[in-house]
Amino acid sequence: MNRNVLSRRVFVGVAVAALALAGCSSKGDPGTDPSASAAAGGLASITGELKGSGASFPNTYYQEVILSLKDAAPNFKVTYNSIGSGAGKKEYGSGLVDFAGTDSTVKDTDGVTAGSYLYVPTVAAPITVAYNVKGVDKLQLSPATLAKIFQRTVKTWNAPEIAADNPGVTLPATAISVAHRSDGSGTTNNFTKYLAAAAPTDWKLGSGDTVAWPADTQAGAKNTGVAQLVKGADGAIGYIDLSDAKDSGLPFAAIKNKDGQYVLPTLEGATAALAGAEIKDDLTFNPLNAAGAATYPITAPTYLLVKPKYDDPKKAELVKAFVKYVLTDGKAIAAEVNYAVLPAELQAKALAQLDKVS
Repeated sequence: MNRNVLSRRVFVGVAVAALALAGCSSKGDPGTDPSASAAAGGLASITGELKGSGASFPNTYYQEVILSLKDAAPNFKVTYNSIGSGAGKKEYGSGLVDFAGTDSTVKDTDGVTAGSYLYVPTVAAPITVAYNVKGVDKLQLSPATLAKIFQRTVKTWNAPEIAADNPGVTLPATAISVAHRSDGSGTTNNFTKYLAAAAPTDWKLGSGDTVAWPADTQAGAKNTGVAQLVKGADGAIGYIDLSDAKDSGLPFAAIKNKDGQYVLPTLEGATAALAGAEIKDDLTFNPLNAAGAATYPITAPTYLLVKPKYDDPKKAELVKAFVKYVLTDGKAIAAEVNYAVLPAELQAKALAQLDKVS
C-alpha cells in the first residue's frame, strides 16, 4: 500500500512542535472548528501508556494513527491488538484493556457491564464483497443473490441468479467457496445485518457477531484471514474491509443499492451512506442499506468503547488525549488507508462524548 507514511509522520511531528512552541490550547474560542488539532492540547508533554484491543475492521487506521502519535507524543505509548470485536469487548469487560474497538454494539452476552462504557464513533468504511474467479474481472451482485450465495442456496458462478445480475458476462461453472469470519466479528455483524435488511425474504441466517454458517463454508480469523482464504482458492468469495481487500489485491463486486444502482465500494460511496444515517443518543448509527443513488450499501461504522470513569484519573486523561487525536489529527490519515471520516456533526458529538470521561 502506498501510504507515504514517512513524509506524513515528519509533517505531523513538525506541526506538533510548532503548536507546542506557540503555546496553543484546544480550549479557545467556543466557535473553533471541532476538527481543530488535538496537538494543540500539549500532546508532546504527555507521558503514559494505554492498551486497547478489538475490531480488526479499523485496525489499519488505528495502527497508522498510533504511528503518527509516536511523533506527536514520544513518551505516550499506545498499543492496539486486533483480535476481533467480540474478543475485544470481552477483554474490555474483564478490565484487561483501557479501551476497546468494536464495529457492533454491546450485547448482554458480551461480558461488558451496563453503564461501564461510552461509544465514541471514529471512522466508517465499506465492507467489500471480494472474490477470486478466473476470467471474471467485473461482477455485480444484488442483495438477494448475495444472500443466496452466502447461505449456500446458490453454489456455482454461472447460476441463473448471478447471470441475471451480470448480463453479457461469461461466467464459469466453477463451484463457489464461501469464506467468513471464524471469530466473533463486528464485520460479520454488519454484513449479516445488511443482508437481513436488504434481502429479508432470502436471508435466513439472522445477524450477529457470529451466525450459524453452513457446514461447507470456510472460516478465517480477522479480515486478513478471510482475505487469505479468498485469495487462495479459485471460485472463492468473502466479506472484507476495504483496506484489507485492497492490500490483498482482490477484486470486489459492485453491490445493488436501495435505489437500484450497482455501486463499487469507495470512500465516496461510504460518505454518501453516512450522510443519511440517523444518530442515536448514545452515538451509535446505522449507515447500512442507506438510500441514495451514490451510496455504497454495505458501509459499516466503528467505535471505541471508553469508560465513563477510570479508577486512575491520569488514565482517563490519557484516554481522552488519545481518542481526541484519533478524531482530529487522525482524520488526515483516514483516506490514505481507505476509511471515511465522520460527518462534521457526528465528529463534534464524538468529541463532546469525551467530556463525560473522568
